[in-house]
Amino acid sequence: MDANKKKQRMRRRRHRHIRKRLEGTPRRPRLCVFKSNEQIYAQVIDDWNSCTLLALSSLSAEMRDGLSGGGTVDAAGKVGRALGRKCLESGIESLVFDRSGYKYHGRVKALAEGVREEFKSEGKKPF
Repeated sequence: MDANKKKQRMRRRRHRHIRKRLEGTPRRPRLCVFKSNEQIYAQVIDDWNSCTLLALSSLSAEMRDGLSGGGTVDAAGKVGRALGRKCLESGIESLVFDRSGYKYHGRVKALAEGVREEFKSEGKKPF
């Protein structure tokens, strides 16, 4: 089996295992992260009502101007801070972090830390 396919299959397996325990509620929605080689994407999801409350990526119009490339740790941090701001504006005060089977380092960690920064500036704790 191709090494990349095996890597993707194992990540999906880890993601399914994590999702058994994580659930986004209307009061505490789930922050789900997806990363490709070129971009990073984040969604705030209410699993009880099966709807996406907020979504932001390095491709979004508001993010595209300030980024040189979407696949960097710096870009992930900026996306996280912008998403944190949008959450606070929407009245979301707490989140469940779903790393989607990725290791918690690099871009995934930068995105989470960006969200934490924005919440901390308001005196709140997101996760």
